[in-house]
Amino acid sequence: MSEKPISPLRRRMIEDMTVRNFVEKTHHDYIRHVRTFTAFLGRAPDTAAPEDLRLFQLHQTQAGVGAPSINGSVAALRFFFTVTLDRPEMARHLTFVREPRRIPVVLSLEEIARLLEAAPGPKYKAALSAAYGAGLRVSEVVALKVSDIDSERMLLRIEQGKGRKDRFAMLSPRLLATRTRPSSTISCSRLPRRQCARLRPIPSAWASRSASPRYSTPGAPR
Repeated sequence: MSEKPISPLRRRMIEDMTVRNFVEKTHHDYIRHVRTFTAFLGRAPDTAAPEDLRLFQLHQTQAGVGAPSINGSVAALRFFFTVTLDRPEMARHLTFVREPRRIPVVLSLEEIARLLEAAPGPKYKAALSAAYGAGLRVSEVVALKVSDIDSERMLLRIEQGKGRKDRFAMLSPRLLATRTRPSSTISCSRLPRRQCARLRPIPSAWASRSASPRYSTPGAPR
């Protein structure tokens, strides 16, 4: 079965995104937003006029499209007109929408403890603990490797996270203990004495250390 042919305009836009090293999700989202605009326009998008962009955003607002989706289409269309079509004057007719800021729901320590205890196994409990305690995204948690754990400096190395950027996240002693319980395959005899000490149960003297801002996340379990 042959693939559906791609129009020269879409192919050029894909090439423009590829040159800029956009991730696959951005490729998909930008193409989808331009396709939606084309369906609204009823003709080729490269024939659009400034008034067409205004009417499209008005249509989105009246249809109840959320602010994130509207802003996503603005970013896609700005790229399409500015880069692919070399018509930067069209971008100023597209307006980003202010997104309402809401107070997040913050779980209590008891609720967090129940959430972690409900994990079906040590692996999932460690993943949930890392996501909440170190503020990691799901994609960052599943990409973690043993070599990313720096128990000497109490850091987690996050490679190619959001925006394809590397960064470090703080590693609390309690989270480190979760990752090095007896179920771990790490042999204490093969590690340096200082690192080996971190594999044993956390002493009570560490309680104040793990409660310090350096090693904790606000609202995270300690």
